[in-house]
Amino acid sequence: MDKKEIKIILEALLLASEIPLTTKKANAIFDSEPGLKTIESCLAEIQLEWKDRGLDLVRTSLGWRFQTKEEYSVYIQRLNPERPAKLSRALLETLAIIAYRQPVTRADIEAVRGVSVSSQIVRNLEEKGWIESIGRKDVLGRPLLYATTKSFLADLGLQSLKELPAISQNEGLHKEDSEPVNLI
Repeated sequence: MDKKEIKIILEALLLASEIPLTTKKANAIFDSEPGLKTIESCLAEIQLEWKDRGLDLVRTSLGWRFQTKEEYSVYIQRLNPERPAKLSRALLETLAIIAYRQPVTRADIEAVRGVSVSSQIVRNLEEKGWIESIGRKDVLGRPLLYATTKSFLADLGLQSLKELPAISQNEGLHKEDSEPVNLI
């Protein structure tokens, strides 16, 4: 099988897949014929070939996927005029603390925020698949430890936590704004 045919099949797989495609999964679909390096190379070439189109081929923590370019979001929103989910400031603060300081307990989050963390906020983040319990801290009461998930990274278009933007101590987490924030 030549490289051109491999790329065509990869494009079809990427467009048909409901979830991001990993190189290992693609290699298994090809019965390991081209190999992981060839598949990686083909995906990188496809990424370049799609550079001037309405979609980008991006690599996230869950694998490769096509996504629409940000500059066309106005038109995409007109296609599906649903309102994006509004996330409260408290939920976003809690998520940010978990993302930047993980693994953390509820007490750790409360110490940073200065207020108690609602069980509903933690439950909402777990239901969205953005955080999960990864064990218990070895202290009195053995509280749950929380960390972000690969789905959280993928939803933000990131491959790893190292790609999160840097924040300073004075930035972001203690603003007095209480209005909900859009997360697109």
